[in-house]
Amino acid sequence: MSDVAATPGTNDLPDWEKRFRAPRVSLPDWAEDAPERSLFVSNATGTYELYAWDRTTGAQRQATDRANGTTDGLLSPDGHWIWWFDDKDGDEFGVWKRQPFEGGDDTPAVPALAPSYPAGLAIARDGATVVVGRSTDEDGSTLHVVRDGGEPAEIYRHRESAGVGDLSHDGTLIALEHTEHGDAMHSAIRVVDLDGRTLAELDDTKDGTEELGLSILGFAPVAGDTRLLVGHQRRGRWEPMVWDVTSGVESDLALDLPGDVSAEWYPDGSALLVAHSFEARSDLWRLDLATRALERIDTPPGSVSGATARPDGAVEYLWSSAAEPPQVRSTAGGVVLDPPGMKCPGSVPVEDAWVEGPGGRIHALVQKPAGEGPFPTVFEIHGGPTWHDSDAFAAGPAAWIDHGYAVVRVNYRGSTGYGRDWTDALKHRVGLIELEDIAAVRAWAVSSGLADPAKLVLAGGSWGGYLTLLGLGTQPDDWAVGLAAVPVADYVTAYHDEMEALKAMDRTLLGGTPEEVPERFAASSPLTYVDDVRAPVYISAGVNDPRCPIRQVENYVDRLAAKGAPHEVYRYDAGHGSLVVDERIKQVRLEIDFAERYLR
Repeated sequence: MSDVAATPGTNDLPDWEKRFRAPRVSLPDWAEDAPERSLFVSNATGTYELYAWDRTTGAQRQATDRANGTTDGLLSPDGHWIWWFDDKDGDEFGVWKRQPFEGGDDTPAVPALAPSYPAGLAIARDGATVVVGRSTDEDGSTLHVVRDGGEPAEIYRHRESAGVGDLSHDGTLIALEHTEHGDAMHSAIRVVDLDGRTLAELDDTKDGTEELGLSILGFAPVAGDTRLLVGHQRRGRWEPMVWDVTSGVESDLALDLPGDVSAEWYPDGSALLVAHSFEARSDLWRLDLATRALERIDTPPGSVSGATARPDGAVEYLWSSAAEPPQVRSTAGGVVLDPPGMKCPGSVPVEDAWVEGPGGRIHALVQKPAGEGPFPTVFEIHGGPTWHDSDAFAAGPAAWIDHGYAVVRVNYRGSTGYGRDWTDALKHRVGLIELEDIAAVRAWAVSSGLADPAKLVLAGGSWGGYLTLLGLGTQPDDWAVGLAAVPVADYVTAYHDEMEALKAMDRTLLGGTPEEVPERFAASSPLTYVDDVRAPVYISAGVNDPRCPIRQVENYVDRLAAKGAPHEVYRYDAGHGSLVVDERIKQVRLEIDFAERYLR
């Protein structure tokens, strides 16, 4: 890996910039039948790329090298091949390629399949069978089986969203998630054979009385075992159960843990590694399936953003807190993968705020600079919307704190981690519901003395960028500056230009297409309120973005320009965000400079 510390002048950089430049790594993925071989993502060269790691020799090598970076890849179970997704400049539309683990030429993995958006990939343990999920605007979702390097056979097709979940240990059963019922927020599960014949179904949306989702967590990693680990929402939150797809028996685990719970198999199939998320923190547990004994795994306070159980029983996990940068740690002791070069500076701890809102108590995370308030304050709004901010390290908020701003992050209705009802509350009044919660936290921040009401910045990326633009128009007196990255700005145009999977999500959230429910799209579109915007607006957008396409951003910008509103637009040659460190730093610097000019 490249030693970033060797770059001239690196040590003289401000801490906020060092946090972006410091080498970091993802949780290594390992080959099931060759656990000494791993694949991880790192920014060591200044661009996020895939790296191969031979744990036996300690050798690491950069496996991909593209101008706009690469993060989507996996190892074949036998450890012989690295598969990675090759799109064009971040547009997410492309083909799978592969290269030998030891290094060599990249070749199309399935040449007969035309480019598409990816919809899952599963490789059998013997490498002879591969299942490829695809999504296109023309065909919807399709699944294809490739046997022994032959021609791909289409085994599934539907207009609604679907994707590959997993292959059974013997490579004969395929678990897929689908939304044929038309609700893109709540998937059902189907198990088929290699010819596409349905063998088992699990659908918690059938009776129509509740909207419950399912997720595939993986087949048991044991020969002849047809148990599938499934996530469900039957008790108002995400939690795992075991479903034997042959007998149909469902084993309810009923874990006595608050919040959302997920799990994955230990390699011998005797236990589950349980990931538990509650009130913006997370921890790990081991569940013995024979005795149902639940044992806590010792991890520091903060957030575990990924974990895996190794064949020797040790658990490796990626941990951080708002104050401490991420590390890949092991229960066997110490840091597993420590990249060379400059070390990432820490930041300040996060504090919890609970605010009464129109839909219930709202959880917000607060970080403050040194000194006494009130402070200029950035409301950094997360994307998703089905996501949540947590007590985890984030270089962006830390940069604002270094510049004397407080940062408030709001887990509004629609966020995950607070129960199914909280997540599912968005429908029909999309955007407006989230902004009600943000407004309640804003009022608290001002009344508590934390925030200077004349220096409030509304900011976010993706869905957070969308809420920023919508908030500037519907709450024009509340915000002094708006910073929107890769936003939805004109909801109708965005719907027509975005990838098919997001169209399905929008139909679910708003109850139809723009032609079917025009009043809902209008009520939820920032473009509707653009003439009411009074705060200066900064917008950054990727010209190849398939999620928040550039045309709808330009429509909004044209309206700002027509009314002479103060605004700046930065367009960059990538998709829904950038994997290039210099580009990320440039964007943060532009945002801070914009806010400083108008606030100070």
